[in-house]
Amino acid sequence: MMLKQYKYIYFLGIGGIGMSALARWFKINGFEVAGYDRTPTALTDTLQEEGISVHFEDSVAMIPADFLQNTTQTLVVLTPAVPADHSEYNYLKDNGFTIQKRSQVLGLIAGGMFTIGIAGTHGKTTTSSMTAHLLRHAGVNCSAFLGGITQNYGTNMLLNEPADDLSQVPCIVEADEFDRSFLTLFPEIAVVTSTDADHLDIYGSHASVLDSFSAYVSQIKPSGRLFMRTGLELADKTRAQVAEYSLNEGDYHAENVHIENACFIFDAVHPNGRINNLTLQVPGFHNVENAIAAIAVGLEIGLSEEQIRSGINTFGGVKRRFEYYLKTDSKVLIDDYAHHPAEVSAFLSSAKALYPDRHVTAIFQPHLYSRTRDFSEEFAKSLSLADSVILLDIYPARELPIQGVTSDLIFDRITCDKVLCKKSELVELIKNRSTDVVATIGAGDIDRYIEPIKTVLQSV
Repeated sequence: MMLKQYKYIYFLGIGGIGMSALARWFKINGFEVAGYDRTPTALTDTLQEEGISVHFEDSVAMIPADFLQNTTQTLVVLTPAVPADHSEYNYLKDNGFTIQKRSQVLGLIAGGMFTIGIAGTHGKTTTSSMTAHLLRHAGVNCSAFLGGITQNYGTNMLLNEPADDLSQVPCIVEADEFDRSFLTLFPEIAVVTSTDADHLDIYGSHASVLDSFSAYVSQIKPSGRLFMRTGLELADKTRAQVAEYSLNEGDYHAENVHIENACFIFDAVHPNGRINNLTLQVPGFHNVENAIAAIAVGLEIGLSEEQIRSGINTFGGVKRRFEYYLKTDSKVLIDDYAHHPAEVSAFLSSAKALYPDRHVTAIFQPHLYSRTRDFSEEFAKSLSLADSVILLDIYPARELPIQGVTSDLIFDRITCDKVLCKKSELVELIKNRSTDVVATIGAGDIDRYIEPIKTVLQSV
């Protein structure tokens, strides 16, 4: 299938972070774009401001007439979140429209470019955003499809300038393992940050997760490169050249890591030398490791030491990844998207390193019943790194409740000061607790409470 045969692109679930990026790419590249989503968001507001028609009622009558009247020229892009009984979906399916998943369409776009696919059960959003920033900051013509809003650009995508040969233009893609989406990609360069057990509601077992990552790296071009975190067992699954990286060891690693003025300072060691005294404004030992991976890709692309230094020094981070909302001598409020035990552990370890003499309160909202069931013990261990934990109810996302699975599974195992709390009671609880450094953590809707919490912290 070739994209040039289409004139109209219709999105079922246009408001998602990944779907909205594709919508903008098509709009900027001259396609007619429209879409449906269940509720308005800041992302759908932006799409509408850019001239894309978006509606929020499941109604075939709301689909623009030109799209409905040109079956062969209309491509429908579908998110897995759209239910099987959705009336628009069923109409389009029954009337012969071509329907593709977001991952398939992203694969079509990336397949015509020099693909840099960055995968991993955690760390991929920051690493792909860092990589995109290194290239764009250095003046490299590139595109990027990311899983988060970058602070530097205020968007989840970067658009390349027109080029006669797009096959030589880098396209940085956050390669998502959820529902095996990344298997639509055949990258020239790939990064794998982690292969931990996750999405077991989809995969069923850790072994199945590992099989999927093995399949992904087998699709790297034989002339390409794989940068994988040290310890992952993927080297024999690909014909590409393999290099390892991590925080402390591997072909690419960091040395002399220390903290100055809430920034992480480090040297990047690589096979041909080292780049000394890099300054990373985005806190976290895990983000230093992510930076090492991005630096490895940058060097492979041909960036100079000074281009890498400037890119790392100016990287502003990603929304909801160690994002500060308040930073004073008496009060700190940080928000992070961490929703896997390894991510929670990395985040809280870094927060404690930044504020070793201060009291850290973690407000955690578990994400998914299945993930809570599968990792309750690991979540409890990670959260116990904090001085105090406020634990909220599970955010169900796409799942129905599972009998016997509640936040109590985690709560009972937490070893530090702890309290269970309903979302509706959270702000009042904060008012009546002594707080110092406060962190909101989770992938659900906990970010809705950041501004009310900030107001409370500023008033005491």
